[in-house]
Amino acid sequence: MRRYVLTGAPGAGKTSIAEELRRRGYPVVAEAATDVIAVQQGRGSDEPWSEPGFVEAVVRLQRHRQQAADARSHVQVYDRSPLCTLALARYLGRPVGPELAAEVNRVIRQEIYQRQVFLVEPLGFVTPTAARRISLAESLEFARVHAHVYVEHGHELVAIPPGSVMQRATAVATYLGPPTPIEETPDPVYFT
Repeated sequence: MRRYVLTGAPGAGKTSIAEELRRRGYPVVAEAATDVIAVQQGRGSDEPWSEPGFVEAVVRLQRHRQQAADARSHVQVYDRSPLCTLALARYLGRPVGPELAAEVNRVIRQEIYQRQVFLVEPLGFVTPTAARRISLAESLEFARVHAHVYVEHGHELVAIPPGSVMQRATAVATYLGPPTPIEETPDPVYFT
């Protein structure tokens, strides 16, 4: 099983690349933080990332999705990983709690993700959304924190430079090889 991570600055285009890879037949595991934010905003929290328990909720959803995705195919693409959540905690100035520390230790110890991690480089602008309220300067700093965390934990960053979604997805797919499902399914599975 080869699990590859897309990481980088908020608004750099990771999710668009992941969607294009899914369209090409690769199983993609969706980013957890965005979904946790959407659920909590739906419950009335305007800025869930500022509340206690946010980081832990992201960690739990990431772990659940990674475990649910096992054995679906030989190659999987992850829109972020627990190391991104560690970067998030550091960026927000939050302490690394036992749940996040245990999950980071688990994924490193068990070598859950491939050593090569795709660092999606910034596009030069950030489009604000309900879940993304960050300036370009803040986004670039956040990207630096992500890169530092992955290198610190022994990963090799593969730069995916700015370009069209098709160009960037093709650059990633070159590393992935062809999608090869273990179980034949009529339609690629997108985990949400």
